[in-house]
Amino acid sequence: MEFFERFAVPHPSPAIYASMVAIALTSIAIVIGLTYFKKWGYLWREWLTTVDHKKIGIMYMISALLMLFRGGADVLMMRAQTAVPENTLLDAQHYNEIFTTHGVVMIIFMAMAFIIALMNFVIPLQIGARDVAFPRLNALSFWLYFMGAMLLNISFVIGGSPSSGWTSYFPLAGNELSQSVGTNYYMLSLQISGLGTLITGINFIVTILKMRAPGMTLMKMPMFSWAGLITNVIIVFAFPVLTVALAMGTMDRLFATNFFTTTNGGMDMLWANLFWVWGHPEVYILILPAFGIYSEIIPTFSRRNLYGYNTMVISMVVISLLSFLVWVHHFFTMGQGALVNSIFSITTMAIAVPTGIKIFNWLFTMWKGKIQFTVPMLYALGFIPIFTIGGVTGVMLGMASADYQYHNTMFLVAHFHLVIIPGVVFAMLAGLTYWWPKMFGFMLNERIGKWAFWFIAGGTCLAFFPMFISGLDGQARRMYTYSEATGFGIWNMLSFIGAIGLAIGFVLIVYNIYYSTRYASRNIGDDPWDARSLEWATHNPVPEYNFAITPQVNSRQAFWDAKKKGHKLFKGGYKEIHMPNNSGVPFIMAVFFFIFGFGFVFSMWITVIASLIGIIACLIHRSFEKDHGYHISAEELKKSEVELRGAK
Repeated sequence: MEFFERFAVPHPSPAIYASMVAIALTSIAIVIGLTYFKKWGYLWREWLTTVDHKKIGIMYMISALLMLFRGGADVLMMRAQTAVPENTLLDAQHYNEIFTTHGVVMIIFMAMAFIIALMNFVIPLQIGARDVAFPRLNALSFWLYFMGAMLLNISFVIGGSPSSGWTSYFPLAGNELSQSVGTNYYMLSLQISGLGTLITGINFIVTILKMRAPGMTLMKMPMFSWAGLITNVIIVFAFPVLTVALAMGTMDRLFATNFFTTTNGGMDMLWANLFWVWGHPEVYILILPAFGIYSEIIPTFSRRNLYGYNTMVISMVVISLLSFLVWVHHFFTMGQGALVNSIFSITTMAIAVPTGIKIFNWLFTMWKGKIQFTVPMLYALGFIPIFTIGGVTGVMLGMASADYQYHNTMFLVAHFHLVIIPGVVFAMLAGLTYWWPKMFGFMLNERIGKWAFWFIAGGTCLAFFPMFISGLDGQARRMYTYSEATGFGIWNMLSFIGAIGLAIGFVLIVYNIYYSTRYASRNIGDDPWDARSLEWATHNPVPEYNFAITPQVNSRQAFWDAKKKGHKLFKGGYKEIHMPNNSGVPFIMAVFFFIFGFGFVFSMWITVIASLIGIIACLIHRSFEKDHGYHISAEELKKSEVELRGAK
């Protein structure tokens, strides 16, 4: 009986039961659809076993969009709960579960997936490579991320969701105060997906350093590729810290060790330090690729070269270094002393300087430019003022003495979201629209896209600006209810209305994808935006081999100079090329990792051992697997290129 009690949902509610039914019906519908249309073989050959960086990028993108709506549903429930005083829509426990899963899903499984999606699709094209350095590791990275996401998302159906916040501070995350298996899900899902992210970091560093096209020195790389390189260096240094912290937390919960307990020699602040040693660089893992996207979009739609290329690169390097020296500002109020607080207050303010340099460089790029107000450019323009407000309030929070008032209030929530939403979500939607023709061969509808932008931008401001006021008035974050006498009601109602505006904007994006898929023109040419970077030298959509002839790069704007100045981008004739075979090993291994994580969550040690044997068997099989790849002859390449040009 105790065995089955562990699988029960400790906090059932109508919303959870409705979710269970929805998941079951959706799963059944997918199985029936794939069977009826006989698509199981296609799904296995083209997607589940693919090692093509473009398809892997698209799968990351689809997963990120699904997680965006999963986390968005949490937002609507939270804002609805706090919209009026003394609301009974949710109780305290359910509210705790919702804000916990919202933070984890949005940061780890939405934002991270979105940036890795665009890095996967774009960076090999920008540097003139046919794939990443290790295609099978790339596939394994995605499937580990996906299985980690699925492991967390089944928690509210089987066993219960985590409820100790997305930071999972001890002792709150310990067995005494978090008795369900929800925190186990947190530890194992982040561990599995984090392993995939670490592999991605290593893969892209090698790809960028070793697989650039002839003539492309580091200082001739497009800015998004530079951002990708620095981001992946941060990943390689930061994620092992999270891996160690999660392993220690798991042992505390399952094996009664005392790393983070407040008794028997443990130290709960050790978790806070380890978490934020990873957690603050994580913020820049999200932000730096976004900066790279804006550095591609703003020059394109200003019809000017990027202002201050060298300073943009230097500022990103400085940001990456300082990102590891600011973590203590997350707990100024926890008693480490005035000297330590002062040091980290200074580093926190210092990191604003290279960020400010980038803002001014984008403004100077637009100065006297011929600005085109396309959907990607609207997101870039909207980003600058909203992100600046979020950043300035971050400097306020960086003042250690003032942080005693701001800390753990809605003021902090407003700051964080006004950095992350324009700095990550706007950038991802801008990049998605900008590179959509490369992915699918047609453009998204501009009119619907602009409506979506205005709802999202307006909803962001309306949802979070009121939190500055309620936070300064004393509203603590994570409160599930409050009395009418506090006066917080009007500000929370405005935030709820803003959240609805955001939801409408994202629904419009989904409708835009549907509408454009049905009605958009496929005859758009190979450079619909009149862009500058090398990826636009390929066809829309990009063929499996990326480049029929290896490009020869002579400048920072290689494609632009080839079009406008007559520079020779492709030299020589067609030659036979080698492409890697698909492999089912990454997918199967990730399934075993999922089973391993699920077994660990519930302390089912036979399941853990069996899945571990499966993982090792996959590694052994891979070591003996013969992989000669396949070849595309010069004649086939030439024929393919003629057909692709003829289709335009």
